[in-house]
Amino acid sequence: MADLLNISLYILQGAVISVKIYVVTIIFAIPLGMLCAMGKMTKIAPLKWFLEMYTWIFRGTPLLLQLFFTYFGLKILLGIELSKEMAAYLTFIINYAAYFTEIFRAGIQSIDKGQYEAAKALGMNYGQTMKRIIIPQAIKVILPPTGNEAVTLIKDTALCSVIALADILRNAKSVVSRTASVEGYLVAAALYLIMTFVIIKAFKYIEKRFEYYN
Repeated sequence: MADLLNISLYILQGAVISVKIYVVTIIFAIPLGMLCAMGKMTKIAPLKWFLEMYTWIFRGTPLLLQLFFTYFGLKILLGIELSKEMAAYLTFIINYAAYFTEIFRAGIQSIDKGQYEAAKALGMNYGQTMKRIIIPQAIKVILPPTGNEAVTLIKDTALCSVIALADILRNAKSVVSRTASVEGYLVAAALYLIMTFVIIKAFKYIEKRFEYYN
């Protein structure tokens, strides 16, 4: 029992890193995704082309490859040396913002055009229309796929172990190597299940708050 407690405490230290990456990614990737989604719906051709390339590249290549490129590639190509945590933050933010961009764009464009016309008839400008009419309705459409990405994100933090960042998975692997038992993996699995459970419940609660748009 004492060994299991020590193992759990050690892996929990890795959970701090995993949660930090998760929180930082959510805080920055969601607003960035919204800005990029708005940019993709403008009539500015160069901006739309740039954002199309951005989402195509980061949705079309593996997150693990992007992590390797940020941590190892930038140093080789440009002489930019990032810490392990900074490389993880940067990679996850840019990658997930690309996914959120497409989710938000699709959600906003799913709102009937008549809503824009009604808002215009009421004398609202574009900013007021988006803030008061379109985005509140689009959020209901956006929440389920955003929740799915949020669950995927906490599991994807395990990829950080490949750059020797002491997250849940790396600490679990260290325990397994040291003890020659699977207890470390079981504790790691339990932590991921607990975190995904909390995230799912949180998004279900938020979805209920927006049910009045039915």
